[in-house]
Amino acid sequence: MAARSRVSRTARLSGKQPRNKKRVSTAAAKVRRKKAPAKRAPAKLNTKAATKPGSGAVEAALAAFAHEVRTPLTGILAISHLLATSDLGERERRWVDTIKAGAEHLANLATLFVDAARGDGPGLEVRQDFFDLRTLARQAGDSLAGRAAAKGLQSVVEISEKLPAFATGDPVRLRAALENLIDNAVKFTDQGGVALRVAPLRAAKGRVAVSFAVSDSGIGLSLAEIKRLFRPFSQANVSIASRFGGAGLGLSSVRQLARAMGGDVVVTQRKGGGTTFTLGVAMSPAKGPVTIMSGVDGEGPPPQPLRLLSVEDNPFGRVVLNTILNELGHLAEFIGQGELAPERLAQGAFDAVLMDMVLPGIDGVEAIRRIRALAPPLDRIPIIGVSGRPEDEAASRAAGADAFLVKPVSPRALATALIDATRRAAGAT
Repeated sequence: MAARSRVSRTARLSGKQPRNKKRVSTAAAKVRRKKAPAKRAPAKLNTKAATKPGSGAVEAALAAFAHEVRTPLTGILAISHLLATSDLGERERRWVDTIKAGAEHLANLATLFVDAARGDGPGLEVRQDFFDLRTLARQAGDSLAGRAAAKGLQSVVEISEKLPAFATGDPVRLRAALENLIDNAVKFTDQGGVALRVAPLRAAKGRVAVSFAVSDSGIGLSLAEIKRLFRPFSQANVSIASRFGGAGLGLSSVRQLARAMGGDVVVTQRKGGGTTFTLGVAMSPAKGPVTIMSGVDGEGPPPQPLRLLSVEDNPFGRVVLNTILNELGHLAEFIGQGELAPERLAQGAFDAVLMDMVLPGIDGVEAIRRIRALAPPLDRIPIIGVSGRPEDEAASRAAGADAFLVKPVSPRALATALIDATRRAAGAT
């Protein structure tokens, strides 16, 4: 184990690129000069080349991975959320919290894996979604406290009262990044405690900057080890990898996200042992009036009941959506093919459409186009696109979707999207 230096130092992320390409180019030049064939050296696995965004097969595989994994995770998270709001005993509530924490961790790993594999692309495209910043910070704090308690560690969570209530940014990736830092802090700490401190930072006009500092009293890292941490699929040293496991891909994605959101990650050695990872991000402030959802968590009056047409081919996804919608007071009818959506809308009176983007036959984008080509008033029905692939949003909205949700979909997010979409449609008529 590497001993922790007592001198507090800060190491910023290294931006150096590997030298493999130069070596390969030189070797190739030498081979071309030789007329006679030479024996080839055993090929080494080139992770970056294998995950190059230009590779259509890899892109398709990553897209399928993201969508298919997030579909069942939506169900696990949604059902655990509904169970948590029901009348449970203390023991059963702990079980539900464990299931929910595990599902959230898997969802975050899926996000980080896909981003890490696409790391050589033109840049991570972060979403610009309105979200509850304080709730996200509290949930991260709850996650840290729960994991620390399970391991017998102390925990400290400090959320500044000056933290803005809402912001516009990428809450899915931000939560995934925080979960990775929290997971590492708990994993590498056997005694003592872990802490999360969230506070606003000074930012340029029209921006919201926030600092998330995750500290631990764990094994510590040398400056040389810190520099290796942010390389994809690498860890500080072999002994750490063999003892604690892990693929070593999370921190590279955390850095990628931080920089895409106008910030960075700073690693600080703590006096007396341990490490502090500080994730800084810059986001846009929430614009316009803020609507606090009611009827989702038992607060306020329930939303207006709606009759919905859901285009979803996955049986598990149907069960989950139907459960959530019933709890929200809505009635849903399901079909499994996008081609059937225009005809079914013409036959029945529906208030909105939930359109999955990945379907057999025509995809969700083409199905939305066909609905928008119907005669009035059917062409104006509210449509909400749903996908496990965030990159589907642009095509979904271009085809005519009023809103877009990324799996795993929470009951609150679905309720909010339905209310906003139907209100806008009612105002347009």
